[in-house]
Amino acid sequence: MTDNELPCVAESTGARPVHAIRPSGLDTFLAGLPVADAAFLRASGFQGKLHELALLPGEAGVRAAVLGLGDSRAPQAFGKLAFALPEGDWRIEAGDHDPADAVLGFCLGAYRFVAFRAAKRPPARLVTGAGVERALSQARGIWMARDLINMPANLLGPAELADAAIALAKRHSAVWSRMEGAALERDYPTVAAVGRGSDRAPVVAMFKWQGSAASDDAPLVSLCGKGVCFDSGGYDLKPSAGMLRMKKDMGGAATVLALARMLMEADLPIRLAVRVGCVENSVSGHAMRPMDVIRTRRGLHVEIGNTDAEGRLVLCDLLAEASDESPALLIDCATLTGAARVALGPELPALFTNDEDWAIRLQDAAHAVHDPLWRLPLWDGYDEWLDSNIADLNNVSAKPMAGAITAALYLRRFVAQGTPWAHFDLYAWNDSSRPGRPEGGEAQIVRAACAAIEARFVPRPEQARTTNAS
Repeated sequence: MTDNELPCVAESTGARPVHAIRPSGLDTFLAGLPVADAAFLRASGFQGKLHELALLPGEAGVRAAVLGLGDSRAPQAFGKLAFALPEGDWRIEAGDHDPADAVLGFCLGAYRFVAFRAAKRPPARLVTGAGVERALSQARGIWMARDLINMPANLLGPAELADAAIALAKRHSAVWSRMEGAALERDYPTVAAVGRGSDRAPVVAMFKWQGSAASDDAPLVSLCGKGVCFDSGGYDLKPSAGMLRMKKDMGGAATVLALARMLMEADLPIRLAVRVGCVENSVSGHAMRPMDVIRTRRGLHVEIGNTDAEGRLVLCDLLAEASDESPALLIDCATLTGAARVALGPELPALFTNDEDWAIRLQDAAHAVHDPLWRLPLWDGYDEWLDSNIADLNNVSAKPMAGAITAALYLRRFVAQGTPWAHFDLYAWNDSSRPGRPEGGEAQIVRAACAAIEARFVPRPEQARTTNAS
C-alpha cells in the first residue's frame, strides 16, 4: 500500500488527443477544426461546460475527445476522463489550463479501490509530458492514503497500519522505530490506554528523514496522525449506524503518511519527523472506563469524560513529544469530531492554529491548489470547559457545544509553548462519487499543506540571489 504505481499512466506514441476547452475559447477552437468536426460539435450542443465531454468519430472509431472545463481551475475539472473516455491511451493537448493540474485531476479520477473485486473496466491511460512529476507524486500519495482508509478494519489493524508507515520510511531511507508493549505504556500512556481494550495491541510508529540538501540544523517539520483503525466508541458505545464508517477513523494517519510521502519525494531541504498512533478502540474488561483518570506523557492527568473522545488521547502524547523537539512547524491530522462536520460539512476540513503566519500560508496555499480548508478559532473562553474536579483536565467539555473547538483546545494543552502548530480536523471520506473524488477514503489538505511547507522552506531564486549578494 505504500509502493503503488499508477495504472492510469502510460508511455505511448499512439495516444489519441483530448482537447480541453473553456466556453470563452470555444469559437476559436471550432474555427480551427475540420469543417465536419466543428459541425458535429455544434450539432451535439457542445458548449464547453464543466465536465461536458464529446467524442469525435473517426474511421476506426473514436478519434479524439473534447472536454469542457467551464470556469474551473481545479484539477478535478479533469476528474471524469479516466472512465468517461474509451479504454486506451490518451494525451491532453495544451490549452488554457495547467498541464500538471490536468495530469493530477485525471489520476485522482482514475482511482478505484479494487483489492477485493475486479474493476468493471480499467481506466483510460494518460500519456504525460515533461514537468508533471510533482503531480504524479501527489497522485501516488493520495492513492496510497485512499487505499489505507478504504481497507477493512479486519485487515488493517494497528500492526498493519504501523507496518505501512515503516514500509514508507524504508522506501525513503528514513530512520524508523516501532514502540509497543511495556515501552509504549511508559512513553505513550494515553495511546496505551485507548488501545488496551482491544486484542490487537497499540503501536506507535515513528520515522525521521532528512532531505539531500538539508543540513543538520535545517527546519524540522513534525507530523502526527491519529490512527484509530476502528472506533467502537468504547464503553460509551456508538450506535450501530455510527460505526458504519469507523474504519476511516485512521484517516488522519493516512493523511500524514501521504503528506510525508509527498515531502520526501519532492526532496525538500527540511528535516521531517512523523509519528502515527495506531490503535483500536474496543470494549473489553481491559478497556478504559468513563471517569477513569489517566496519566499523560506531559505529566498532566486526564479524567475520561467520554471513551468515544479517544482520538485526542491518541494525539496528545505524540504532540507532547513532537513539540519538545522544537519543530519549525508541527501538524496533526485527525478525524477528530463530528462537530467539525456539523459546522463545515464533509468537504471543508477545519484548521486550528496558534500561529497567524501559518494560518495565512495554509489558507493561501489551499486556495491556490484548490484543496479547501476553513479556519476555526482556538477560543480561549472555552478552555475552562475542560476543567475536571479530580484531575488536571477532562478529555471532553462540560458543555454540549463547540465540540471541535474544545477538542482543539485539549490538544493545545500538550503543545510546548512557542511551537507553531496546526491541527486539522478531517472527514477523510467522500460520501458519493464526483469527478476526481470517488466514493470512499479521501486525503484532504495534503496538497495544501505540501504547497505551504514548500513555499516557506524552499528558497525562491530571487531569495537565493539576495542572500548570495549580501
